[in-house]
Parts: sequence; C-alpha cells; structure tokens
Amino acid sequence: MTIKQLSSKLVYENRWMSLREDEVRFSGGFEGIYSVVDKPDFAAIIPIHDDGRIQLVQQYRYPVGGRYWEVPQGAWEDSPDVDPFALAVGELEEETGYRATEWEKLGQFYNSYGFLNQTCHLFVARGLSEGVVNREETEAGMETAAFTFEEVLAMIKSGEIPDSVTLSALGLWKMMAG
Repeated sequence: MTIKQLSSKLVYENRWMSLREDEVRFSGGFEGIYSVVDKPDFAAIIPIHDDGRIQLVQQYRYPVGGRYWEVPQGAWEDSPDVDPFALAVGELEEETGYRATEWEKLGQFYNSYGFLNQTCHLFVARGLSEGVVNREETEAGMETAAFTFEEVLAMIKSGEIPDSVTLSALGLWKMMAG
C-alpha cells in the first residue's frame, strides 16, 4: 500500500521540531490528512563499564511529568546533519562526563514512525573514563549513575525505566550479543 502526498503545509516550527499537515490519498482512493513531526536524527548510547555496569542518566521529562532513568541520548538541533558517531561521542560526554575508547554501532531504528520521521542511531560505548559533564541549560538537574544489568531489569519492571528508546536499545543490544 502506498500513500500519495497531495499537498503539504507547515503548521508549526521551533528550534527542535516542525509539524506539517499533509493531504494524502491512500491506495484505495480515500483521501485524508497525515500530521508529521519532523525532527533531526538522534543518537542513543549504551555506556558499559569494564565491570559490566551500564551508565544511565535521569532527568525530568516535562511532557509526562516525571523523572526517569534512560540511556544517554540526544540530537544537535543546530547541526541536524551531523555524523551520528560524532553525535554519540558528544552526547555521552555532555550528559555523563564519560569518554569511551571503544565504540560499536548496533544499528538504527525509528522512534515513533506513525507520526515522527526521526531515526535513532544506537551505539555501545566501552573503555569508559571520567571526564567533565557539559550539559545544556535544558538538562539542569540531570543525574547519572551506573547500574548492573540485573538492577536495570528491576528498574524496567518497577516502571523506573519506561523510555521506549532505552527499552529498544537494551533489547537490541541483548539480542545482538546472543
């Protein structure tokens, strides 16, 4: 089934995203509207310490009104075409203060492709050493801590980790590890 775009109009735009409304025709002839959020791609990182612990971050997520643990992740809105690896390196240091000597790209996936065209580029980082945290103003109050995989699983079960990117990232990582 294909969907043909008949027209498109920008509804809203800011530094982080834009929203457009597309008039479309479905293959059966039905015409309707698709609302699409355009956002730059982002990187998610699973930072793994030499002892196997996973470094996570916790921050307040305004849209859902709560603080939750998640893998470090982010985009550079001012550089939407940045290389995903450079983005991952920058986000890891920015959010956790850690640098890594070993990197592996596990793959990429769409975050919410029913309305959002953003791709997540997933990396595993090893050989961690502490550096300097350099968070953006919007990340004030962010915390970082390391957890065993068993602790992470318990946090998922308890609802402390409800983030779809983190859940997908960890699942893909474990699947790829065999």
